[in-house]
Amino acid sequence: MSIWGKRGRPADRGTTCTQVARALQAYLDGETDEETARRVAAHLEDCHHCGPDAETYRRIKDALARRPEPDPDAVERLRAFAGGLLQSDADGQHRRRTGV
Repeated sequence: MSIWGKRGRPADRGTTCTQVARALQAYLDGETDEETARRVAAHLEDCHHCGPDAETYRRIKDALARRPEPDPDAVERLRAFAGGLLQSDADGQHRRRTGV
């Protein structure tokens, strides 16, 4: 899916930080179409806000890829946190059950 609107055309004002933010993770994972990848790459080269963010995400992704497997304690904390988010009370309001 393109971030450039219903007709796949870019906005007249160019690529915005909001558009890049929506597509950044998919772009970094190589999951965007060619047009989106080209526009995100061009924006990242020029933007003093998005460029450093993308570099931080790349470094995190590279660091995680170097680990043979995730830290079991971290995985358990994430599971507990997700379970707490899914736990609903009688009113249908989400509540947190963990100390995470």
